[in-house]
Amino acid sequence: MSIKADLPSKTRKLDLGGIMDIHKLNKLLKRDEGPKLDFKETLHLETESEKKEFTKDIIAIANSRGGRGYIIYGVQDKTKRIIGVEQKDFVEEKLQQIAYNRIDPPVPLATDCIEVEGKLVVVLTIYADSHKPYQMIRNGAFYIRRGSTTDIARRSEIANAFQECGMLTYETVILRNAGVEDLDTSIIQKYLNNMGVTAEYPSDILLESMGIIGRKIGTPDYNVTIGGMLLFGKNPSVFLPHAYVKVDSADETVCFCGNILNLLNDVSDYLKKFIRRQDYPFTALEEAVANAIVHRDYLDSSRGIHINITSKSIEISNPGALIAGNTVYKFIKESNPERRNSWLYQRVLVLDEKGRFSKSGIGMKRIRHAFSGIGYVKFINLGSQNLFKVI
Repeated sequence: MSIKADLPSKTRKLDLGGIMDIHKLNKLLKRDEGPKLDFKETLHLETESEKKEFTKDIIAIANSRGGRGYIIYGVQDKTKRIIGVEQKDFVEEKLQQIAYNRIDPPVPLATDCIEVEGKLVVVLTIYADSHKPYQMIRNGAFYIRRGSTTDIARRSEIANAFQECGMLTYETVILRNAGVEDLDTSIIQKYLNNMGVTAEYPSDILLESMGIIGRKIGTPDYNVTIGGMLLFGKNPSVFLPHAYVKVDSADETVCFCGNILNLLNDVSDYLKKFIRRQDYPFTALEEAVANAIVHRDYLDSSRGIHINITSKSIEISNPGALIAGNTVYKFIKESNPERRNSWLYQRVLVLDEKGRFSKSGIGMKRIRHAFSGIGYVKFINLGSQNLFKVI
């Protein structure tokens, strides 16, 4: 497919970095539609419903995981045949105005016009930033892409987006049916001792200040927070049934429940019986399991952590793809990448006397290095399925 840039790109009002050129466009045209890429033959903005559909498409791509996204006009979505569009239909100021008046917060956009096979193709670039989730002002809806389809975002997906942008700390949300009596005070006392806090029995005010409990609005009653239950709960699975680890092997399937440290201890002890080699880097395997337990997506209540053991590999499948803006490559290279559930992570650092989280931050690199004499380690990020796998 020959592409030539005879038409200049439109001038940008914002310096958003990266201008679409013939090489980038050529790569996009070879890809299939997905969460960050959509092909459309035409654009019509005469009616209210047409403007709404245009806005939905922008919101869905902006809210989906990953970096910047693109809508390419003048191309058939199935055949990739170049149809072409009229340049007069793509006045950047008009598109920006429609998006600005209908999306909260406004989504940064830019357009580029490129001639392909003698016809005009327009690329609308939708820039990712830290202001997710984006919402349609007219109806209050949040949209997301599921594969190549635009859909209304689920409650957990909206909450996850708020958590990633720092507007919501999921761990400090209260569990309305869990009272202070559901906490294991011995674990709380150990945590306070490690923190250097002297208290015979921690008061409600102290526990509330640490985010372990919270008060219902308009009532004097305290309830345990999600993070407090995960770390200090007597039986977290009663209130959070998805907080489990299931281990599958050829002989049996075992499901483990409990607070985070007990869960990690029990799973680690169980996995040891499958290790036959003296030089096997079990500490690295344990770290992979620990990262899965602490950094999993607890907003995904449909499943727990799954560990599958075969004669050739151990696969840890964790609900929760890397948070927006992160990639496996970035995680391996950076010494302190952004992680999910920072409240949990900061407190488990203090609570875990075995120090299994003390070097967390370069975990992927260290795990891969530890297994270099045993076999290859694979890290797989499945954004569309909200899964992260370590094999």
